[in-house]
Amino acid sequence: MRSVCVVLLLVCVVRALDKLNVCMDAKHHKKEPGPEGALYSQCSPWRSNACCRANTSEEAHADNSYLYNFTWSHCGAMSAPCRSHFIQDGCFYECSPHLGPWIQQVNQTWRKERIRNVPLCQEDCESWYADCRHDLTCKQDWHSGWDWSSGTNQCPKGSKCRTFEEVFGSAKTMCEVIWSNSYSYTALKKDSGRCMQLWFEGPDNPNLEVARYYLSHAHPQAVAVATTMLLPLLLSLLHAGIPL
Repeated sequence: MRSVCVVLLLVCVVRALDKLNVCMDAKHHKKEPGPEGALYSQCSPWRSNACCRANTSEEAHADNSYLYNFTWSHCGAMSAPCRSHFIQDGCFYECSPHLGPWIQQVNQTWRKERIRNVPLCQEDCESWYADCRHDLTCKQDWHSGWDWSSGTNQCPKGSKCRTFEEVFGSAKTMCEVIWSNSYSYTALKKDSGRCMQLWFEGPDNPNLEVARYYLSHAHPQAVAVATTMLLPLLLSLLHAGIPL
């Protein structure tokens, strides 16, 4: 019996640590991360260890691709500088194997897991907003509320196309609200080692050490939770005189 309890405790700990290199249970993600030598263009920095396949990385560069039938240009053509950030955002979401600390379960038809409050580096949020501030959109939260009657996302009835600057007002609001708090704006810089980078050169992925940092802080909590759950069981067995 003692060995069973020890195994249960170890399983809880291992599950916490396993979040360091894992793929989300989502629509186009692989079951497990691994090398993908032919990743397309802006997704190529993830080629040594990716949760996306080559065809997914190519479609991530296309507006209104088959991945989600989602168009960035719902208020007219999006500028090339702004579009590049949404492509990078798509590569990060589809390809990154180091989002484990921020993966949460969801009950959605197209995915069982999502990310929430991933701490983005300040430079990435600010440059994204700066390059998109004069582009147009009609909504803050792009995850929901669209008119899908045409098969692709269209502005809901009564909405008005306005600039990103008018709709969001700041880089912080844009980064946090546009994908319903998938990201969290931080004042942290890339050289801090404490924020996730949308843009990096590769071949080494700097986000691995960032995820490791956050998991190392979550790890003691996971052990504490597991111990709290198993300790009453151990005590009850001892009280009943059952040998461990």
